[in-house]
Amino acid sequence: MGTFKAIVIDKDKSGQHVERRDFDEADLMEGDVTVQVTHSTVNYKDGLALTGKAPVVRRFPMIPGVDLAGIVETSSHPDFKTGDPVILNGWGLGETHLGAYAEKVRVRGEWLIHLPKGLTAFQAMAIGTAGYTAMLCMMALERHGLRCTRGPAIVTGAAGGVGSVAITLLARAGWHVIASTGRTHEADYLKNLGAAEILDRSELMGPAKPLAKERWLAGIDIVGTHTLANVLSMTRYGGAIAACGLAGGMDLPGSVAPFILRGVSLLGIDSVMAPRALRLEAWSRLARDLDLEKLDSMTTSITLDQVMEAGREIVEGRIRGRVVVELG
Repeated sequence: MGTFKAIVIDKDKSGQHVERRDFDEADLMEGDVTVQVTHSTVNYKDGLALTGKAPVVRRFPMIPGVDLAGIVETSSHPDFKTGDPVILNGWGLGETHLGAYAEKVRVRGEWLIHLPKGLTAFQAMAIGTAGYTAMLCMMALERHGLRCTRGPAIVTGAAGGVGSVAITLLARAGWHVIASTGRTHEADYLKNLGAAEILDRSELMGPAKPLAKERWLAGIDIVGTHTLANVLSMTRYGGAIAACGLAGGMDLPGSVAPFILRGVSLLGIDSVMAPRALRLEAWSRLARDLDLEKLDSMTTSITLDQVMEAGREIVEGRIRGRVVVELG
């Protein structure tokens, strides 16, 4: 047993404290697989945990980081052996179980999946929970029977991680994508990813009418609150919106009118506890369907030492696209 570098969140009477320090391997939590972490990423949830802006962390001390890619060091789980490249998203990592901003983790084998063929560890973390969630949203819209030939799709929070990948996936599948953002100066970036139109988020931020002019058939919403209420009020008859985020707030100050007068559906997307079969399908689709050149264009990389600042920046809306943390 030795020590390894980690970002650690602790809490006392004066509040939450975050520091990079050595962590004792003997203090890792129970699990049947130990993984040497080579890459992680920075999601909005990670930013909330690092800044304490929301009660993401449920035990202290906590190593944050909800995503990892790495190499199996030791395993007593039948599906994994030493040397296997693996990834992990969710399952309480960085919330209730010591997370990915560390050189080593110990986890339950059923939480892991093998690194999908066709992806490097770096690319898998460029996708991360954000891109994986975007794919879950797209799959939900497809299961609902929606097709790009019937109308456009809107993506809110478009310049963020989920939004950037969602635009890329939808555009490649043939959708006319409307990108809603408060960073209209990022229009060229969003159009390069595949957005056909840019919509200033201010158009969706006021109180929503029960029903407004029909504008899109489908959507992926990362924002919540008034934005989601407005998006629903403008959804075409029989359309659906996949909701996966709360960057603007947890409330939904809208009306039942879109649901009962236009047959609109609100599809809730959970990425944390999604069943294994759904995870495998989503990651297989990402490896096959995501334009990796577009993924590269939206991705930057940082070191473990830069994670705390990145957490502040993502919560403040100052990060575009995806950020990979390189630990290897």
